[in-house]
Amino acid sequence: MSTAGLEQLCASREIVITCGSGGVGKTTTAAAVGAMAASQLGGKVLVLTVDPARRLATALGLERFGNVETQVPPELFAAAGVEPKGELWAAMLDTKQSWDDLVKAHAPDPETRDAILANPLYRNITSKFVQSHDYIAMERLHEIHRSGRYDLIVVDTPPTRNAIDFLEAPDRMADFFSSRLLRWLITPYRSRLVNAASKPFYTIADRILGSQFLADIAEFFVLFQTMYDGFVERAEAVSRTIADRRTTFVVVSTLEDAPVREAEFFMQALVERELHLGALVLNKVLPPWFADDAAAEVADRLVREGPEVAAELARVGGADVGEPAQVARVLREIGQSYDDYRIVATREREKAASLARHPELVVSAPHLDHDVSDLTGLVALGRALW
Repeated sequence: MSTAGLEQLCASREIVITCGSGGVGKTTTAAAVGAMAASQLGGKVLVLTVDPARRLATALGLERFGNVETQVPPELFAAAGVEPKGELWAAMLDTKQSWDDLVKAHAPDPETRDAILANPLYRNITSKFVQSHDYIAMERLHEIHRSGRYDLIVVDTPPTRNAIDFLEAPDRMADFFSSRLLRWLITPYRSRLVNAASKPFYTIADRILGSQFLADIAEFFVLFQTMYDGFVERAEAVSRTIADRRTTFVVVSTLEDAPVREAEFFMQALVERELHLGALVLNKVLPPWFADDAAAEVADRLVREGPEVAAELARVGGADVGEPAQVARVLREIGQSYDDYRIVATREREKAASLARHPELVVSAPHLDHDVSDLTGLVALGRALW
């Protein structure tokens, strides 16, 4: 397990993709890494969230932000006691707007573009279809990276298993638009003929769904297939970006059993796909002094010799700290509590060691007694990781 921080990793990459299960501090970690990169490394840093939750805006001190990148005001860094070397920007994926932009950029002609944008099924799919969200997230990341506007992009993904969909979405979308099912669906409308095999289906479907609904489906996919070559080309480009040496993944987890299983699952998936696993960030970790043998001896003495220790405290302190039996009981509870935490900390170290097989770097952040809700908190967390 390396004891280095994330500074060297971020300095050597252009895209850092953070992944993890829900509730482990992934969004906060992504924002903290972005804040530290902007303040310490310089250049322009973008934190891009594709997680529908809007926690990132609050943590960065922004009322709201969307598809268009928004700069975090420098005065917020000043309020946090930091003079940044660079700029920090933030954006949250707007699925509908990103799809519209993609269609406008890659439709073969204005007529096709306008027909796609006006199609009712297109509007429904781009706002509600899960794979649509995952695919366009990859498109957006690729487009921003290709623009060269930012020196580093830190991506906050959806929870872990959805992040696998996030990785596979470009290929899945391309496969769907070339599938046999899709060709079977649109052929009757494209040829204006309904063959004997498909006619019963369309007759029943017309009664249930309405002929206009089926026409909208067929029109949508016929129009979208005019961009099929572009989809395949873009999917390949996105896959190359993700596999590029300039891209790395940071898996975020706590050391509770369920998040650990999720972290193991995702790290193994990255290794199998030969994607760069740069770091594992362990959040809410108990402090290392629970491994201090001398402290453990003190705790054991409090448990074994509570009354004697209480009497010694009263004698040395020269003041009555309370009824001796009550003081002894409190001291025993303190010692026992320390021993309990020590056991948990030992188990955490064992879990961390087992997780350290794949990533190049393992870093940990302490268990905080408060939520990170502003840039000051993000910088403090970032320093612990850095």
